[in-house]
Amino acid sequence: MAAVTGTELISPPSDGISNLRFSHHSDHLLVSSWDKRVRLYDASANVLRGEFLHGGPVLDCCFHDDTSGFSASGDNTVRRLVFDNEREDILGRHDAPVRCIEYSYATGQVITGSWDKTLKCWDPRGASAQERALVGTYAQPERVYSISLVGNRVVVATAGRHVNVYDLRNMSQPEQRRESSLKYQTRCVRCYPNGTGYALSSVEGRVAMEFFELTEAGQSKKYAFKCHRKSEAGRDIVYPVNAIAFHPVYGTFATGGCDGFVNVWDGNNKKRLYQYPKYPTSVAALSFSRDGRLLAVASSYTYEEGEKPHEPDAIFVRSVNEVEVKPKPKVYPNAAS
Repeated sequence: MAAVTGTELISPPSDGISNLRFSHHSDHLLVSSWDKRVRLYDASANVLRGEFLHGGPVLDCCFHDDTSGFSASGDNTVRRLVFDNEREDILGRHDAPVRCIEYSYATGQVITGSWDKTLKCWDPRGASAQERALVGTYAQPERVYSISLVGNRVVVATAGRHVNVYDLRNMSQPEQRRESSLKYQTRCVRCYPNGTGYALSSVEGRVAMEFFELTEAGQSKKYAFKCHRKSEAGRDIVYPVNAIAFHPVYGTFATGGCDGFVNVWDGNNKKRLYQYPKYPTSVAALSFSRDGRLLAVASSYTYEEGEKPHEPDAIFVRSVNEVEVKPKPKVYPNAAS
């Protein structure tokens, strides 16, 4: 089994895995879960390095540096976690569960999105005095479902298919107010590593490739494609696309769905490069390591079909071969002649 799906990490979460992320400095992996815990693993050594218990389910987490991180909790708190001494402090609170969290290396701020229909920016250096850490609160049209950063931009995807694009240097109003080009609820948004746009996935087996450039030429590049679906007895069965992760070297990206599959796509050439063998249950989250040599996969039932018997939650770390993620050069007929 290990050869097909990757190495299964020991001491996995005991309830749904909400997210996992590799460090920018090492093969450390931070994992948040509905079992009210954030766990820190050394993925290459397969060792659990530490864990933090929260007051409610943990809906997201991210690294600050290799020794600390941040978490977004269902108990409405935003926390900083210091790994070495397993210390934590509360940066502040939302008025409802905190759904997503990101750390901006460009501004040194923590950005959180909540079901209270706000985005908040925090300065973690002010954390000892709790609410002094709050930099600003920005009303959103609906509950925040997913956020993503690239450079000074933050993309906020909410319920009701709204997408707001901000410049972190001027948060007074969105740089762009958009609507998802997909008809169904947004599940995940992730910015392209080159900063030109973002990929957005929905609960209805589709991904939209969007571009920030508002000129006609810029917008002519956008498209959407179907994925994570199958035909059975003449019927199309469609699955939510829970996760998108970009490869840090090649800019190709992986998607994970409730069908248990992970697909790798070349967005520029509009091609699927690879499909990994099926995981035991829904793929809830994905992350490439900083050098793109490892891919962490959360195999964790996301309750899209309600309460039912399901495989235990597990984290698989697989080695990535270049052939799976490197774009194939376009072949032009008769190029030599």
